[in-house]
Amino acid sequence: MGFLIRLATTAVALWVTTLIVPGVEVTGRTTYDTVFTLIIVALIFGVINAVLKPIIKVVGCVFYLLTLGLFALVVNALLFLLTDGIARAVHLPFHVNGFWAAFWGAIVMAVVTWLISVVVPDSADRR
Repeated sequence: MGFLIRLATTAVALWVTTLIVPGVEVTGRTTYDTVFTLIIVALIFGVINAVLKPIIKVVGCVFYLLTLGLFALVVNALLFLLTDGIARAVHLPFHVNGFWAAFWGAIVMAVVTWLISVVVPDSADRR
């Protein structure tokens, strides 16, 4: 159940990001296409963050220390761009137009996901 809550949270955060950040778009023809795309892209984003982010943190820990954590913003933007690349490869109507759209999109995603998790904690947060 926690997985579904996190997936829904990420999908909603992604939807809010498409509304706020110019250059982050879902171009589904129907509402069903848009919702389906948001869920699949949220799943892709979650897998990328679960697999690559810990590896990048270990390998790039010096950069995190030298930049006082600001390097994490660049890493998040690059992971958001990678999500866009995978979504394009599987022909999903999700597009991120460049680094700066990915940069601001990743920040908005993080903030919205955090706000939702404050309101709707999943089962792992209740322990």
